Amino acid sequence: MEKKHYFASDNYSGVDSEILKSLERCNFGHADAYGYDSETEKSEKVFSELFGKKVKPFFVFNGTGSNVVALSSVLNRFESVIASEHAHIHQDECGALELISGCKILILPTKNGKISAQQLDSFNHYRGFEHNVQPKVVSISQSTELGTVYSNSEIKELADKAHSLGMYIHVDGARVSNAVVSQNTTFKEMFSDTGVDILSFGGTKNGLLFGEAVVFLNEELSKNILYVRKQSMQLFSKNRFIASQFNEFITKSIWKKNAENSNRMAQYLKEKLKKFDEIETVYSVDSNAVFAKVEPKLIEYLLEYTHFYIWNESESVVRWMCSFDTTKEDIDNFIFKIEEFYKKL
Repeated sequence: MEKKHYFASDNYSGVDSEILKSLERCNFGHADAYGYDSETEKSEKVFSELFGKKVKPFFVFNGTGSNVVALSSVLNRFESVIASEHAHIHQDECGALELISGCKILILPTKNGKISAQQLDSFNHYRGFEHNVQPKVVSISQSTELGTVYSNSEIKELADKAHSLGMYIHVDGARVSNAVVSQNTTFKEMFSDTGVDILSFGGTKNGLLFGEAVVFLNEELSKNILYVRKQSMQLFSKNRFIASQFNEFITKSIWKKNAENSNRMAQYLKEKLKKFDEIETVYSVDSNAVFAKVEPKLIEYLLEYTHFYIWNESESVVRWMCSFDTTKEDIDNFIFKIEEFYKKL
């Protein structure tokens, strides 16, 4: 079978070989179900070492599930979440949070996918007014849906502001490993030390077969998650198979190795694109995504070769996403197709 490499999403990639081995290793005999197994017990120590404080991961099936379970665990039905207009919970989760939690998402405009602490003041007049939903959580994506990354200081500023207004801060970390690598920092420095309350820790986009983790850095907020997770149909009976992947992912620094490669390949692609005056990179390439303004005919031509997403059709902007298994050869072949197109003109 011909190997196909897509630049559509890091969800299109396969599974890291070490992760597959971890699944095989824990596939022996019987173990207690619903998270009462030795792999899940081990994960508490693994995650606590990563974040530099005592934490307990709560495993779920997927990214939407991690966001919905995390946020629904701390929200009343009359409360709301503040997020960027590009946020995954707003644009790409089919209203799951609103359906399951009954809560509204309040949207802030952004130019680069990142919201600022100052923007939170725009909802001050909602507070204490019975006719308005009450803002309770600020949710940011790290890295963002536009491939940009918040610095540690930006996260701390947002967390401090949110806390001063009586709100919590949640991070949608579907590509959190790419963000940590991008900033040359640690999970402790980026999340524990900045005051983040809840993290949806993604692994599927970075080499795992399935499964994400909800991590409460503010332990007091975790009192409802067991029941919310079950009611949301996100409790996996054979929980050891998610836990074992994360244990391998973290202890062997697979998260770092894989994110370093996908970030590095995005930089390589960005540099290669500079030879084409007709192509404009539109956002800062901080992680593993390259957004480019490309003429429509080139888009049609390239889509016959590989798959990627047209991000903004009216502005002819596309997204090219690199994965943990993207190689320079994959990118060189892609660049060759662009060169081929312009030679034919």
